[in-house]
Amino acid sequence: MLDATTRSGGTATASPQATAMELVVPAPAPVPHTVPVIASVTASAAGPTGLAARCTRVLLSPWSRFALLVVLLAAAASSVLLFEPQKLLADGWPPELGGVSAAAVFAVAYGLCTVAFVPRPLLNLAAGALFGSQWGIAAALAGTVLGAGISFGLGRLLGQDALRPLLRGRLLKAADGQLSRHGMRSMLAARLFPGIPFWAANYCAAVSRMGWPSFLVATAVGSVPNTAAYVVAGARASSPTSPAFLIAMACIMLPALIGAAVAWRKRHHLRRP
Repeated sequence: MLDATTRSGGTATASPQATAMELVVPAPAPVPHTVPVIASVTASAAGPTGLAARCTRVLLSPWSRFALLVVLLAAAASSVLLFEPQKLLADGWPPELGGVSAAAVFAVAYGLCTVAFVPRPLLNLAAGALFGSQWGIAAALAGTVLGAGISFGLGRLLGQDALRPLLRGRLLKAADGQLSRHGMRSMLAARLFPGIPFWAANYCAAVSRMGWPSFLVATAVGSVPNTAAYVVAGARASSPTSPAFLIAMACIMLPALIGAAVAWRKRHHLRRP
């Protein structure tokens, strides 16, 4: 419909109703709701990751690592029973190895055997019988430090977190306190006293808070008298009445007596709560 201005020849203008009708824009179609789809995709992607994280936590838990340590030590002990390194005392060293290379190989084998619970006196006697006094002492000391370091590292990495919460008894707490606060002195005494098994001292020190330097230095220094005595005894075993053999046997017995006396004097400290 045209208004009066249009009929009189003026400029035509649209009515408000027409303008409103022309400016109406159709609304866009509703977008489907995609949140559940995204959530389901995210959940499906996070599912394997969560399972992997849980499996990793279980495998790296303290008791899983302790179980791995037990398996490794059992395998090492079983390998010793199969290969029988004590035959070195009867059969000798392989003829293709000699000199410094033979002593180095023996030191590595010595260290691995101590991890597998082979008694050190037997290995020290073998070192003396195979290489004599000088090279035998060097090889045996190197193997001692190597084996102690391997045992300490395995115990610290795989067993400390699982076993430290179990140190609740009075004697266990006392021993842990001595090793943690007086590591150098305690480990020197443990190495000088032949009654303490080598492997037991290694793993007890690993469970404690003793540092690496104190442990290795005390092991190297404290093992010299006993190791040298056994090596010399093995080197002079063919002449048991020689002065060198008799002095070696005296050096084996003297630390045992001193260690027993020290342990007797320190028994009250260990019994304190």
